[in-house]
Amino acid sequence: MDRKILIWSITAALAGFLFGFDVVVISGADKKLQALWGSSEAFHGMIVMGMALWGTVIGAIFGGWPTNKYGRKNTLIVIGVLFAVSAIGSALANDPYVFAFARFIGGLGVGASTIAAPAYISEIAPAKDRGRLVAMYQFNIVFGIMIAYASNYLLSDIGENDWRWMLGVEAIPAVLYILFALQVPKSPRWLLSKNREAEAREIFEIIEPNADIDELISEHHVHAAKSDKTETIFIKKYRFPLMLAFLIAFFNQFSGINAVLYYAPRIFEAAGLGENSALLNSIGLGVTNLIFTLLGVFLIDKLGRKTLMYIGSLAYILSLSLLSAAFFLEWTGMAVPCFLFLFIAAHAVGQGAVIWVFISEIFPNHLRASGQAFGSSTHWVLAALIPSLFPLLLKVAGGGLVFLVFAGMMVLQLLFVAFMMPETKGKTLEELEDVMLKK
Repeated sequence: MDRKILIWSITAALAGFLFGFDVVVISGADKKLQALWGSSEAFHGMIVMGMALWGTVIGAIFGGWPTNKYGRKNTLIVIGVLFAVSAIGSALANDPYVFAFARFIGGLGVGASTIAAPAYISEIAPAKDRGRLVAMYQFNIVFGIMIAYASNYLLSDIGENDWRWMLGVEAIPAVLYILFALQVPKSPRWLLSKNREAEAREIFEIIEPNADIDELISEHHVHAAKSDKTETIFIKKYRFPLMLAFLIAFFNQFSGINAVLYYAPRIFEAAGLGENSALLNSIGLGVTNLIFTLLGVFLIDKLGRKTLMYIGSLAYILSLSLLSAAFFLEWTGMAVPCFLFLFIAAHAVGQGAVIWVFISEIFPNHLRASGQAFGSSTHWVLAALIPSLFPLLLKVAGGGLVFLVFAGMMVLQLLFVAFMMPETKGKTLEELEDVMLKK
């Protein structure tokens, strides 16, 4: 693999680090903010904690527009600015509404990053390496999650306003990311879509040095000529990839993953662990996530997307069933942490490694950003609803019933993988376009 491709891919994937850090850093401030502002469970869940996720929904729905119009690179730079502004604004906020607005801005960056970063990486990556390169976005998400948990733990006892430091420290990696993103080239396939063939050719010569560049460009033009520039992803022709994007995003969130990441300390405390022990076990979740995501990244181009989803689905069902039993039967000690570690491992090696790779592969070049916006917005609408309602559900229904519902959903995911999901490894984006249109 060319060193430049690796560096460009890692740079774009660093948007995932900011995504992971931003989503989880709030967990350390969760109960402190509720106590500080005297918020009810509903207000705290929907506004203080949930507003970032609603920003993510808006970013995911509309992020395809700047990604298509202004390019993947320019959108990635703007995403970095949004994260920096959000970190500083939330750290300085003195009331829940200003805080929620600042978090909403960061959410816009998260939502847009799930479109621009995977699209950029998939379009510069050689087919044989595309899975692992796009999966680096997910690796950076979980790396950001782990660093956020560790940062929260280290900053948790530095004073009355420790939550401000927890949230504000994100501005440092955000500014560094902006500087890195300024150095990457534009996507060659996006350049071709804008009739900038000479620039695209220069980049193709770097990323595909042994390929026939004229043939690559010709193949792109053939597919572009077949497509109607006014068509959308919602026409009958694209029904199959649209359904795949919807279902993989739907099942991703109905595993309960974002609820667990957002409220890990609360879940541990509900299971009988003290506050410090809960924060420390949250770091353990982050480390587990990182290790098994690395495993998923290593295996995704070897075993394929579908095999990883089989493994993840079975491990989801086992871990969520055990979690449900632990709450119903009131098991104490390390039972809940151990089952949560297994759950995180199941997610990391399966859905976590696959989702952004798969969605970035199944739509044609001219509709990739729009297709990813659809899959991403489905993901984030549910990622906003489920964690926003989770504190209330945990209190009213109890952990046993909540985790039992999640386990049932993962049985349905297993059926989706077995009977609907195609394998996409090793094929060029143009070859996959033909496969999807034949369904």
